[in-house]
Amino acid sequence: MQVFSNDRFLPTLPPGHSFPMPKYRLLREQVEARLSGLRLQEAEAASDGELALVHTPDHVSAVTEGTLSAAAQREIGFPWSERMVERSRRSVGATIAAARAALSEGVSAQLAGGTHHAYAHKGSGYCVFNDVAVAARLMQAETHRHHRRLLRIWVIDLDVHQGNGTAAIFRDDPTVFTLSLHGAKNFPFRKEPSDLDVDLPDGCGDDQYLAALDQAMAQGWERQQREGPPGLAFYLAGADPHEHDRLGRLKLSAAGLAQRDARVFDALGRWRVPVAVTMAGGYGRDIATTVAVHLQTMQLAQAAWLNWQAGDSPATGSMEESRG
Repeated sequence: MQVFSNDRFLPTLPPGHSFPMPKYRLLREQVEARLSGLRLQEAEAASDGELALVHTPDHVSAVTEGTLSAAAQREIGFPWSERMVERSRRSVGATIAAARAALSEGVSAQLAGGTHHAYAHKGSGYCVFNDVAVAARLMQAETHRHHRRLLRIWVIDLDVHQGNGTAAIFRDDPTVFTLSLHGAKNFPFRKEPSDLDVDLPDGCGDDQYLAALDQAMAQGWERQQREGPPGLAFYLAGADPHEHDRLGRLKLSAAGLAQRDARVFDALGRWRVPVAVTMAGGYGRDIATTVAVHLQTMQLAQAAWLNWQAGDSPATGSMEESRG
């Protein structure tokens, strides 16, 4: 399975900053140490032209040239730096690469991404550019150019925060179906309507969450059949629904999150929808806990990839089997 990273370009944040930037390096090290058989590659940076498929010229130039206002930097949550720009471009590039690999091999992943709060005209909530939106637009363009057909996209956003930027970007686009399961009372406090939103109460645990997920996946799949099935999914596998996440407010266990991932991979495998996985959010009180949740997502993604290569329908392999 092809996996893409960009942690060599992480910016240095001010002391006490709440964003756990080191988790990306720690996750890559865990993936290298514990998952054999993966083809781990460093991502190329997204170009201005690729970013312009989604983002306004003013936003791209303000980020690139360092002319973001103080207010814009506060909304993003990161101070501007050249490394911030490079990391943001490469995060988009990694999702682009993962999407191409998924279309070729069924399942692929990148070890960051899921920057779903970025709108076309601005960044927000630790998100500078919207990696999934750019990759979706580019895959549609490449599929049309090479195969003269429409590629329908399914965004399955299971970060604990609603994907407001992604929902706004694709609001009037019937070729992209956006699904978001998120905390009802969590950030962003003004939600944008997705094609299918599932608001979850504070303290939601494994059983309630998984029942809601099963219903949402089935409903989302059924609704998309009216226009035609998706040819590619993006799965935002946030670690922040975990019970010990500082920003999550839900109460999923690690085992519950493993079930979440397995159910998504099993459904997409059964329907033969290729999937590009991004890690999205994760703000555990102990960074090792967040990394462990992301790692089990990667273990299950590798098992799903093996099943895809074998032509198997569901029953994603166990995490023990995926270690190889």
